[in-house]
Amino acid sequence: MQPPFLRVPRTLWRADGVSGGERAIPEEVAVALTYDGGTQAVMMATPADLEDFAIGFSLSEGIVADPSEIERLEIVEAEIGVELRMWLATSRADALASRRRHLAGPTGCGLCGIESLTEAMRGVPMVAGGVTFSEADIRAALDGLPPLQTMNRETRAIHAAAFAVPGAGVVALREDVGRHNALDKLRGALARAGAEASTGMVLLTSRVSVEMVQKTAQLGAPLIVAVSAPTALAVRTAEAAGITLVAIARGDSFEIFTHPHRVTQDTVAHVV
Repeated sequence: MQPPFLRVPRTLWRADGVSGGERAIPEEVAVALTYDGGTQAVMMATPADLEDFAIGFSLSEGIVADPSEIERLEIVEAEIGVELRMWLATSRADALASRRRHLAGPTGCGLCGIESLTEAMRGVPMVAGGVTFSEADIRAALDGLPPLQTMNRETRAIHAAAFAVPGAGVVALREDVGRHNALDKLRGALARAGAEASTGMVLLTSRVSVEMVQKTAQLGAPLIVAVSAPTALAVRTAEAAGITLVAIARGDSFEIFTHPHRVTQDTVAHVV
């Protein structure tokens, strides 16, 4: 498998002169997700944690409802990219075959395999209520991100999606050049571990688009914390899904855009 980043020569220009050297840059490869011999989508992604990506993408797109419905998964490296070959349980294979017959057009990043504008703007499930998070929980989770972002530390060009639990900190983190891919990889990792998302928060090092909120709602996490700003549609979607959306979380401040009741000044998260 290709390494997730490479070191390449570069010329550095500064006000005091020019020098040589090298820089680490992220790798980006075409990754085809195939089911029972048919390609569903081709995504540009970082070649790391691809099994998590295959499972998370399949869950996010509704191709399967549980990882066990993927009966076999093979990662096949080719000269021009990577194929994630999956074989589905019979009921899921039949449903996907029917879905393919009705596809209206090509797919795109973040909205793969959709049939219409209505499906692109599909409703989101409501997340469970009751769990609250303290300001200290959020800050501790954010502080725990940088040491775990190994690829971004080398390249300064990789997104991360992480899952943190009060009292335990960041328990899972995945990185990718694409923010959607990073979140799908995280979902796959959590599904494989049997983790319960309703008790923790999703952390994003990117802006918050509507797809990121949709994926988090499907995961069932009640809180999103992002370092960048959300779109207006992302805010409306988080409001509808019952998700607390915290964004522009940098330094000693953050902004809450929806359902602020989940964030308290207590030092310990609790269930009410």
